[in-house]
Amino acid sequence: MKLLLIILSVIFLLFLGSQLLFYKSSNNIEEYKYVIIKEHPGFEIRKYEASLFTSVELDTDDYKQASSKGFSILGGYIFGKNESEEQISMTSPVAMTLEADETTMMFLVPGKISKEDMPKPVNSNIKFIEIPERKMAAISFRGWASNHKIEKYKLELVRLLEQEGIRHANKFLVLGYNPPYEVLFRKNEIVVELD
Repeated sequence: MKLLLIILSVIFLLFLGSQLLFYKSSNNIEEYKYVIIKEHPGFEIRKYEASLFTSVELDTDDYKQASSKGFSILGGYIFGKNESEEQISMTSPVAMTLEADETTMMFLVPGKISKEDMPKPVNSNIKFIEIPERKMAAISFRGWASNHKIEKYKLELVRLLEQEGIRHANKFLVLGYNPPYEVLFRKNEIVVELD
C-alpha cells in the first residue's frame, strides 16, 4: 500500500511538472495583439491590431466537432501540409466564430509573414482573411470550452454590455489559448465586436 502511494505521488508530480512546463512554453508564442481600452467589472474593452488569419469554414455549430475538424485542417496546413511543405509557427489564440449552422476556425498568422509569403494550401477550403483593427469586448473563463460554457459566457457578456449601455455588432468569437495537451491553467474568452 505504501509503495502504491509513492508511485501515485511520483506520477502526480510528473503530471504537474509537465503541465507547468507546457503552460510556460505556451506563454512564449505570438498572440493576437491588443491594448486594453477600459476595464469593467467582469469584462474588458480592447482594441485589436489589424491581423492576417488562416481560416476554414465548417458545416457545424457544435464546438467540439468544429474544434476537432478545424484544428486538424489548419494544424495540418501550418505543420507542413501545404504546397511548399513549409512549417509555420503556432500562434494563440485559436479563434472560432459563433454563428448558427456553421463555424469558421481561424489561426493567427505570425506578424513577420505577409499574405503573399504564405505557402499555398493543399486544401482548397483554407482561406486567408485580413481583419482590420477593431474594438471588442472580452470576457474570460477557465477550463475546457464546451457549447454550454460558451453560451453561458456569451449571454453573460451581453448582459454586462447592456448593463453598461455598450452596443455590440452581434459578431462573437470564442478564443482558445491552450494546446489540447494542456489540462491545467486553460484560458478561453468570448469576444464581440463593438459598434
